[in-house]
Amino acid sequence: MSSNELHRAASPYLLQHADNPVHWRIWSAEALRDARALRKPILLSIGYAACHWCHVMAHESFEDAETAAVMNELFVNIKVDREERPDIDHLYVTALQALGQRGGWPLTMFLTPDGEPFWGGTYFPKSDQYGRPAFVSVLKQVAEAFHAKPDAIAHNTEAVRQRLAQSAKEETGAGSFELTPAQMVDLASQVAKAFDPIDGGLIGAPKFPNTQVLEFLWRAGARSKVLLFRDLVELTLTKMSLGGIYDHLGGGYARYSTDARWLAPHFEKMLYDNAQILELLALCHSHSSGDLFRRRAIETIEWLRREMLHPCGAFCASLDADSDGAEGRFYVWTFDELVASLGEEDARFFGEYYDAAPAGNWHDESRGEMVTILNRLSAPHAEPEDESRLAELREKLRLSRESRARPGRDDKILTDWNGLMIAALARSATTLDEPEWIEIAARAYDFIVRTMQFSDAEGRRRLAHSWRADVSVRPGLALDHASMIGAALALHEARNWRAAALPSRDYLGDAIAWAEALEAYHLDPKTGLLRMAAKDAEDVIVQLSPSADDAIPNAHPVYLSALIRLAAQTGDAQWRRRADEMFASLGPAIRANFFGHLASLNALDTRLNAKTIVIVGPKREDLYEAALRVSSYDRIVLDQDSAEATAMIDAARLQSLGQRDAAAFVCAGETCFPPVWDEQGLLSILDELDEAIVS
Repeated sequence: MSSNELHRAASPYLLQHADNPVHWRIWSAEALRDARALRKPILLSIGYAACHWCHVMAHESFEDAETAAVMNELFVNIKVDREERPDIDHLYVTALQALGQRGGWPLTMFLTPDGEPFWGGTYFPKSDQYGRPAFVSVLKQVAEAFHAKPDAIAHNTEAVRQRLAQSAKEETGAGSFELTPAQMVDLASQVAKAFDPIDGGLIGAPKFPNTQVLEFLWRAGARSKVLLFRDLVELTLTKMSLGGIYDHLGGGYARYSTDARWLAPHFEKMLYDNAQILELLALCHSHSSGDLFRRRAIETIEWLRREMLHPCGAFCASLDADSDGAEGRFYVWTFDELVASLGEEDARFFGEYYDAAPAGNWHDESRGEMVTILNRLSAPHAEPEDESRLAELREKLRLSRESRARPGRDDKILTDWNGLMIAALARSATTLDEPEWIEIAARAYDFIVRTMQFSDAEGRRRLAHSWRADVSVRPGLALDHASMIGAALALHEARNWRAAALPSRDYLGDAIAWAEALEAYHLDPKTGLLRMAAKDAEDVIVQLSPSADDAIPNAHPVYLSALIRLAAQTGDAQWRRRADEMFASLGPAIRANFFGHLASLNALDTRLNAKTIVIVGPKREDLYEAALRVSSYDRIVLDQDSAEATAMIDAARLQSLGQRDAAAFVCAGETCFPPVWDEQGLLSILDELDEAIVS
């Protein structure tokens, strides 16, 4: 291969490298065959479109003709978008960790022609720098070692192979993991000790949202009388929502904060982060006296519609951190720029509330000067008339910055991330009474089903992972199916909400079909865990079943939560049994590292403590919508269209309605309680159940 084949790719990240002098290949069985035929090692470079250091290494090395010449002479060079192929990414990140190094991006791995890793790293500078060797030196030394020291290479590949095999086994076993309220409080107390009592989040820097950790603390607060747990969640979410990690002009949260007080973000914005944060905002708002969380949720959806909505109706993947060749350039301000946009008086007024003074609050290395990251971490209290004035000034600044070079948008459609956002929109819409969000979610869902669903040779309905420019990447991954099952169930639950104009669709049937596909193609019968890649994926050299939490949710807790809801919605106990079997399979991994499996513990809490609310009767609409307004994290709403008995509500209970037009039956665990007739009665019995769990 003597040219760069990335011009044939659909991925925006791969297309960013299409004009490199490097002879890049797309990951494929053909590329591996060519490496074997040429007897050359493989240089595998993995990154993503919004990755700042990926851009740095590209500019320094991959766009440099001399560096590219060395790469082309010595290696078969393969480029992978980690978002398009997270299965390949996870495999080689795990391999790098097996070599004793931390993973990260850009990921730079050296492989045998069979795809087996023998050495690697992350970012390599063009010249020797801060103890890091120059990239060209690394290339020459690795290539020489590959040809001159085959025994050493074989030793490395065997060590990595064994570690990967161990990784595939170490999280397996049997034995359920119990989670009593007392155990939950004990675990939450340990988590709380790792939290920053002043600025929230885990102590130190950088600070990530860690939504699964916050949800666990929130649930522990619900299962106990320990106020600290929920206080830490509200503190963290408040600091995030006032800090620079939040875009105060355009809405949406950046991926993480580089400092310890949420001021200086890594400016990329990811769809999956904002989906998880949206659900947390809705959850916390339902128990908060203020309106901050609701406002941030609304502003985030405005950003989503304005900047992330693809013309097809689904959601784009991310916004880059960089513009004009510098990180954060689109988002930061000098005081002179504020004055130019607002005038002197308004700029000084605005600066009082958004930490914007002539001295600035952050050193912009690309400019070599102090600039301001807008934030309200130390802002004085603003009266309503001041807030109105500030809102007008924010909009002026937002419109003003539209004239700047915008960060790049990765407009590929990822099934898993879309599923997370669709479910978040549907659940948050009912809690916050925003029916239009349901309609946005339904349009995205419709695109995924129309465009990314396919039937295989066995007639199973499956999902592709990625789509862009009419090119799909298939088969999909475990998380694609798990997240879309969750999305289908969230829309099914809200399908009869009068204020939302949902199309008529068998969402429940979709969820069942995808669950069957997930069981058929991703469940490892030996371990009881989900393989990340499908069993018929032909270009994955080792099948792994990761279970630990990450910034992108792991498939296991997403699927477990969906299974519990699927069992309730269908009345089919097989799905609950499947959940219990998977919890048992996860038991050893959870016991070995509970902090790394908090999302699975959140799912287990749902299994043990969820309240299923069954709404029946010919005039049940008001009661049904009252049930939808209840926080969604541990409630399941069944709007029973039929007057016939079901597995959950038998004929005798239905007869207890008498002449009443509507009733709600609340079921918890294996018990269903007497019917209630109005919203107050419903809320009272839910409160009683919560108190019973605590006591």
